[in-house]
Amino acid sequence: MPSDAPAIETLSPVDQKQFRGGMALLAAAVNLVTTAGPAGDGGFTASAVTSVTDDPATLLVCVRRNGSATPLVRTNGVVCVNTLAAGQEALSSAFGSSSGTLADRFALGEWTRLVTGAPVLRGAIANFDCRIAQVTEVGTHSVLFCQVLAVETLPEAAPLLYFNRAYRTI
Repeated sequence: MPSDAPAIETLSPVDQKQFRGGMALLAAAVNLVTTAGPAGDGGFTASAVTSVTDDPATLLVCVRRNGSATPLVRTNGVVCVNTLAAGQEALSSAFGSSSGTLADRFALGEWTRLVTGAPVLRGAIANFDCRIAQVTEVGTHSVLFCQVLAVETLPEAAPLLYFNRAYRTI
């Protein structure tokens, strides 16, 4: 490292606007994360979902700490990550909004249950039924490490993506 380079500890992170602008250009799958249990049913739309490891099968899901579904998810301890298919934009928008009732949101889809009891969306490209194994708080979000207990897939479906602040598909 050149001697005139600043120490990493003294560098400031980019501002929120720059970060969001860059992240808008990172194409991501659109997921509907649902939960059920003692705290009740709930759900939210998330693009911050990724695999962590396949042994044990684990996903990472980020949820806003002040989101309405967060207390339900934390209390219930289970989620189903439903990876949306093309044509399911209305579900994404409904679960990503604070308007409307929970019953109205769930009425937009056809649901079943697997091992955890969390709602599983029929017609999603993939469903990952999980128990939450660990939670880490980072800034405005809770990072959920979710152990996958069951998987259903619909590989012939086209995925719903979010890129440059709009829904896309391939």
